Amino acid sequence: MAEAKVVPSPFYLGIIRTIDWITENMGVTLACVLVPVLIIPNVYEVISRYAFGDPTIWALDVTTMTFGALFMLGSAYALLKGAHVRTDMLWDGFSDKTKGTIDSAAFLIFFLPTMAILTYSSWDDFLYSMDINEKSNSGAWQPIIWPLRAVIPLACGMLFLQGISELLKSLWAARTGEFLVKHEKIEV
Repeated sequence: MAEAKVVPSPFYLGIIRTIDWITENMGVTLACVLVPVLIIPNVYEVISRYAFGDPTIWALDVTTMTFGALFMLGSAYALLKGAHVRTDMLWDGFSDKTKGTIDSAAFLIFFLPTMAILTYSSWDDFLYSMDINEKSNSGAWQPIIWPLRAVIPLACGMLFLQGISELLKSLWAARTGEFLVKHEKIEV
């Protein structure tokens, strides 16, 4: 007699799908918004510098802050897609149940507490930066940097949220020996 396959409850799957949907849409939206903001000032700077001999004082700061925001805010999307670093030479030999157990423990012991602490402490830093109207001292332009400081708790919060989804997926794999989502193997 065939053993009945265990399926997750609609509520369990609903939590995972909702978090993954938020992360997917935030990742795509942020890329659509931030990539042009990253490219346009650089193009303007090159044209201004080399065609007119009039370099800007702001393009480097805009590029640095935009790239930092894109990198930080893209980290939850990378976690969703399975693009974070892993030691494959050991990992590939484990069963899905063992992988789920290891990931569950790692998310519970290391990842989620770290993201909670970073979200909390970076929120305080953002509020202080906004309160004093903190400015960059890296160049002549000296833009305010509290908007970039706001990205840090947002990125940590998004990572925390995606970490909950990944924990639920890992717990399911630890329980059943099957992953709910198979990540494509990304090699760099």
